[in-house]
Amino acid sequence: MKKLFFLAFIVLASSCSTKESNKEGYIEQLDPSLAEIMSPDAQVELLGQGFDWSEGPLWVESQKMLLFTDVPKNVIHKWTEEKGVEVYLTPSGFTGEGLGGREPGANGLALDADDNLLLCQHGDRRVARMIGSWDQPLSNFTTLAGGYNGKKFNSPNDLVFYNNDIYFTDPPYGLAADSLRELPYQGVYKAGADGTVTLLVDSLTRPNGIGLSPDHKKMYIANSDPERVHWYEYELSDSGAVIRGKIFYNAGAEAKLEKGSPDGFKVDSKGNIFATGPGGVWIFNAAGKVLGKIKLPNPTANCALTPDNKTLFITSDMKLLRVKLRE
Repeated sequence: MKKLFFLAFIVLASSCSTKESNKEGYIEQLDPSLAEIMSPDAQVELLGQGFDWSEGPLWVESQKMLLFTDVPKNVIHKWTEEKGVEVYLTPSGFTGEGLGGREPGANGLALDADDNLLLCQHGDRRVARMIGSWDQPLSNFTTLAGGYNGKKFNSPNDLVFYNNDIYFTDPPYGLAADSLRELPYQGVYKAGADGTVTLLVDSLTRPNGIGLSPDHKKMYIANSDPERVHWYEYELSDSGAVIRGKIFYNAGAEAKLEKGSPDGFKVDSKGNIFATGPGGVWIFNAAGKVLGKIKLPNPTANCALTPDNKTLFITSDMKLLRVKLRE
């Protein structure tokens, strides 16, 4: 009995030691099917650090580079395997003078059908497209959506592009002062190619991350309100209108125990969702079952997938991280 207890203690100690030895994080498997997506022994790699609040990661396949934002610093960085992290574009989200708020920079990033860079700009309170080439980026932007019904947005936060439409969220995190708010809600919108802006949801308290299912029939929203720690799912019509919605997952209990709240996320080609939230990155299947988590010590903002779903990049507070997934 003593020998068995000793062996069990050694196994437990070894497991704890492995988790503690990787200070960047570790994988927590909660369902056997997680192994089809990533190895439980996958490593969390540190690619860069020293940022104020890293956000908005976007893999640009045509350039083999990752772009990500440092929102308080009003900067976009790029990362490549050859050169690591470099400053790519500044200013990124606030190009005016005067009040820019605590988080003035660009937040969410996306690509349109022509491989142009789209940005949610906190300080300028708009969704915009960068004018300039990939190798010669310019802080010169075209406004794609700047307000609704004649009133300025709060501070567009995250976005996803599909079929020439831009779906985006508009919480108030980038406002220099609450008195500057012109809209009485934090909306979820769709901006069409003709500039028409449609309000899709006005009932969420802090809509943040946004994504679409692979068949584009569902829209997911992360709500970063500490009083309503939810991910939501909305059924969409063929025209992109919201038919009905529900809570996809309630993480209120976990949020009381771990750092972070629902923020940015990405959906892979099979409908699995990699969502930043309490304790790190949650991995859901399309039915809403939690398959596992990438446990991280710091609050985590967002993540990005490469098109082949083999690599996940993570922006976690002051750090840029990477986890290799299954081929």
